[in-house]
Amino acid sequence: MKNFFLNGPISPDFISNSIYKHQIKHNIGAHNIFLGQVRKDTIKSNVVSAIEYSAYEEMANKKITDIRESTFEKFDLTCLHIYHSLGVVEVGQIGFFVFVSSSRRKNVYDATKFIVDMIKNTVPIFGKEIFENNEYNWKVNK
Repeated sequence: MKNFFLNGPISPDFISNSIYKHQIKHNIGAHNIFLGQVRKDTIKSNVVSAIEYSAYEEMANKKITDIRESTFEKFDLTCLHIYHSLGVVEVGQIGFFVFVSSSRRKNVYDATKFIVDMIKNTVPIFGKEIFENNEYNWKVNK
């Protein structure tokens, strides 16, 4: 089973290299990318400085595999890549990367929304918001 997790933030180099690799695939007419970036939220007067992600990895990888397979069944896609961070991701850094490719743009828009919503709502990934004062709060996906 594929491992969809990366330790630490997802770097801009990783993202750009993913895009670069698709230049040789001439049947692709559209790409869509979702990047989940850590926000500097204020929660009950506490300011977020990072999120520490954890997961039930075996269960999460299985669930993401199922989502990936059902996305290919539901939408006419050429490529689909999903990555999520584990560990600490600081404000401004990327912790979630979805990259969808197809011959047509409508497919990539619809598929990206489907994937992000399914992962946020069903995959056992947990985020502990770490505040500037070193207190923390367990994040609720919205």
